[in-house]
Amino acid sequence: MTRSVLGDEAQARFADARIAAVRRLGELAREQRCDFALVCGDVFDASQIERRTLARALEAIASIPVPVYLLPGNHDPLDAASVYRSAAFRDAAPEHVHVLDDARPRAVAPGVELIGAPWLSRRPAQNPALGALAALGPPGPLRILAAHGGVDALTPDRRDASLLPLAPIERAIAQERIHYAALGDRHSLTPVGGTGRIWYAGAPEPTDFDEREPGHALVVELDRAGVRAEPHRVGCWRFARCEPITLDTPVDLDALADRLFDYDAKERTVLRLELRGALDLHGGARLEAILDRARDLLAGLSLAGFAARATARLADEARGGGPEAGAARDALALLVRLAAAPEATR
Repeated sequence: MTRSVLGDEAQARFADARIAAVRRLGELAREQRCDFALVCGDVFDASQIERRTLARALEAIASIPVPVYLLPGNHDPLDAASVYRSAAFRDAAPEHVHVLDDARPRAVAPGVELIGAPWLSRRPAQNPALGALAALGPPGPLRILAAHGGVDALTPDRRDASLLPLAPIERAIAQERIHYAALGDRHSLTPVGGTGRIWYAGAPEPTDFDEREPGHALVVELDRAGVRAEPHRVGCWRFARCEPITLDTPVDLDALADRLFDYDAKERTVLRLELRGALDLHGGARLEAILDRARDLLAGLSLAGFAARATARLADEARGGGPEAGAARDALALLVRLAAAPEATR
């Protein structure tokens, strides 16, 4: 995965961290004596990825000491161009890695079946889990559903045909045709519904500012009586969003500097700032110096707020001529530099 807020050097470290997170999943599986590992979609951010990235990812997955089951999701669907159909994947995939390419029950432990619901295209007519649930037989062994996509209870966008309705999953749990639903797509660690048997584990490394509790893996202990889902931290990066900061005085700039330079592990921290207020030229120059130092220390710094809005306003004033056009051009030159940092989102 690439992030536009990161420069080349930070992006390389971010990519390395995501490979390292896979290895930590293996360490966690060993420590917790897991029977298998399951990734519910979007193993890769796209179907077309660099051969080197694929090779490094599969080498890291090879270090996981238990069988690994990979579900194709909306970013890496099992279509004609799928990474899972590529010669590079077939040649390098370890023997204990299994792609959930259909909904047939797979025995993953004594008395335990895994039911996959792979995405066969990026835009299916309905969520594949609906077909997988409809094909289930009567209650039998412990069954785990591996599904991918947004749940309608959390994302009530009726225009999205691929949304996963919560009601059929909860009904299958009540009927004991499945006993746990492992979901992918949402990057935040999230329980769904009230059964305690439906979870998003989230992304093993944070990827954006709006995620809540990313960077975890779930260790799930399952039997007919109940479920114990315990999150374990495996990520080491942080995407942090600050509350809007008002800058009007030198004291405000002192507080901003203290705040920016107080972060631990700055080299793994991506920060989004929203700045408000008005500064004179001296204050603006000091702000620029503070932000330049922050960019040197942090993995990424994204600006929002007054810089973006004021740039557009001052550009209009500078083009309009008149007695204030010169001052507007000077201020615009400063703001253009402040707004030049890469944005994570626009």
